[in-house]
Amino acid sequence: MAERNNDSQKTYWRYGGQAVIEGVMMRSMRFFAVACRAPDGQIIIHSEALNNTLIGKLMFMNRPFLRGILMLIDSLALGLRALNFSSMVQIQNDPAHKEKPLPKSLYDFAIGATAFVGFGIGILLFFVLPTLLTDWLKAAHWTAFQQNMVDGIIRIAIFLGYVSVIGLMPDIRRVFQYHGAEHKAINALEEGHVVSIESARAQTRLHPRCGTSFVLLVLVISIFVFALTGRPPWYIRLPLHLSLLPLIASATYEIIRLAGRFRNQSMTRILLAPGMWSQYLTTREPTDDQIEVAVASLKRVMDLEEGRVPESPEESAPVETEATVEEAGDTEAVAQTETVAQSSEASA
Repeated sequence: MAERNNDSQKTYWRYGGQAVIEGVMMRSMRFFAVACRAPDGQIIIHSEALNNTLIGKLMFMNRPFLRGILMLIDSLALGLRALNFSSMVQIQNDPAHKEKPLPKSLYDFAIGATAFVGFGIGILLFFVLPTLLTDWLKAAHWTAFQQNMVDGIIRIAIFLGYVSVIGLMPDIRRVFQYHGAEHKAINALEEGHVVSIESARAQTRLHPRCGTSFVLLVLVISIFVFALTGRPPWYIRLPLHLSLLPLIASATYEIIRLAGRFRNQSMTRILLAPGMWSQYLTTREPTDDQIEVAVASLKRVMDLEEGRVPESPEESAPVETEATVEEAGDTEAVAQTETVAQSSEASA
């Protein structure tokens, strides 16, 4: 049986994460770390203090009913940084990639432009399309309340259908596997186990504070909020709904945060069940190699948060890295980029 660490249960809410390309980003209250599996099999980790990022400058928003908005900014800003780093690791450590890498500024622009286009497509899919599809219901004498309710149901159907379809793509499936690995590592910590491949492997790949659950709950709550706003013209309705989203997200975040503290209670499990079920669409069972990456990322951010040095040289062995790898993240004094040798535990 894995050794238990009771201290971790008291501070479970400090840690969260996201899946990236061939890796996992983990964050705590003050630090974040990105661990990625390079094409040559090494695990490359970049860690940094949050006070050097946009999130660090917005920590005044870390208050009830404001931190939900901060969480949205956090997911986008840190997610883009982590995605940038992970993609650079794949390009710069691939022996088959002979071309000279793009300048970092151009690469950052490409990532930002992609995110901007994705945001625009999201607005079209989740707001413009549902409202256009339900406008014709007015001719059938449906009330504004009924039309808005159908709007919300269509949004949820589009969301679930979208993640179901993209999950069939091999590359996205691997991201979903890393998403499952991230949950398993966090669950091992929150259950009081010493974080390791063995303890994480035994955990569920679902987690109550997952972003999938958050999005689904936001969509559900927005059905009832938007239903009360009437049915003004679309050019007023769309900006109104978008302006209400941060408020809905903030309230939803507080609900999930509170539920996470009582995650083992029967009533909490019932209330969180739809969000938990939706995670079967956005997670897959990971391999030990993928769990190893998630564990390495979580251990690194735990070490930084708790002021510890790595406990085992076999799990975290710093070496000098090439400048091209360091360029994937900021090279400030607090930033660390290192490689971790592939452990024998992963191949066991």
